[in-house]
Amino acid sequence: MNWSKTIRERRSVRRYSSRPVAQETIDSLLNEAAHLYRAEGDGASHWRSLCYRTPEARHRLADSMIAKIKGSTLGKLLPGKMIDLIKKQATDTPAHLVFIAESGSTQRQSDENYAAVCSIMQNVQLLGWELGIGMLWYTDQILNSAAFEREIGLREGERFAGILSMGYYEKVPRARKRTPAEQKWTIVEGDVSGYADHLQVSSRSVLALLNDAVWAPNDGLREPWRFIYAGGGEAADRLRALNGDAAAAFLLVVAKEESDSHKREEDYAAVCCLIQNFQLLAASEPWPVRRTMPEWIYDPEHCKPFGVRPQERIVAVLALGGDGRDSRSTPSSKKT
Repeated sequence: MNWSKTIRERRSVRRYSSRPVAQETIDSLLNEAAHLYRAEGDGASHWRSLCYRTPEARHRLADSMIAKIKGSTLGKLLPGKMIDLIKKQATDTPAHLVFIAESGSTQRQSDENYAAVCSIMQNVQLLGWELGIGMLWYTDQILNSAAFEREIGLREGERFAGILSMGYYEKVPRARKRTPAEQKWTIVEGDVSGYADHLQVSSRSVLALLNDAVWAPNDGLREPWRFIYAGGGEAADRLRALNGDAAAAFLLVVAKEESDSHKREEDYAAVCCLIQNFQLLAASEPWPVRRTMPEWIYDPEHCKPFGVRPQERIVAVLALGGDGRDSRSTPSSKKT
């Protein structure tokens, strides 16, 4: 697959043909999407999905989705036809995939699990696009109701990640611009020319991939990401020590922290999708990319020297090139 082309051409789709999406196709998309995810930790094994494909199942899901509206003051003011229209949109959509992540016993474990399911959802969208299947990632706050949680069987210690509504598209929506990565980019110190230039992990080569990777789904096109590159000097040496990784260069992918918790969660998911895009694009490069969420990124004092701002957080540290993990480091603990 030409990942650059698919990532740039994929669009969120809200209107679908009546052609059903076969269960075998959905199963294949999920299996391949999970296989494509690569990161430290075992977050990829701590998620599940539910498929609503039959007319009966879609009606049941739609009823749970509008339960909060119908029971609210706003719902009582809205014309009945408007609520019926919202329900019809859900029931007419050929299939819905609900994704759920396990919560962890620590913030890091919860983030690993959530990052994994969000990245897998992005893979499903990209793989589906190649088959002519469009999708809409839905996480509206109207879903936050007891009726919806009962319908999807949300258990204690689980976290709803989103719904992928899907169907074969007939018309590709118009593209909406993305801000070039250069405008959201900081080099903290140096480049790799003196360290491992044969690996071609220069700032220029990283930016080339990022300019494709930024074509990630993000609500309202807030583009909540920023990139901090360390390719040499004390900054890279410090990151090698912190990560226990003899990488040629490092890319810190940072998310803006909104005050609104729902926006904050949506933005974190968007940055996870961008990182997944970057990894898919980098798979064809001569240098490896290792996606890590080390413990130190949760300590503001460790983040501050790299230019991470007060209302930001590091979502992942991408170790680029080099010979892999330093022999002095210990493997990350596995969750059970």
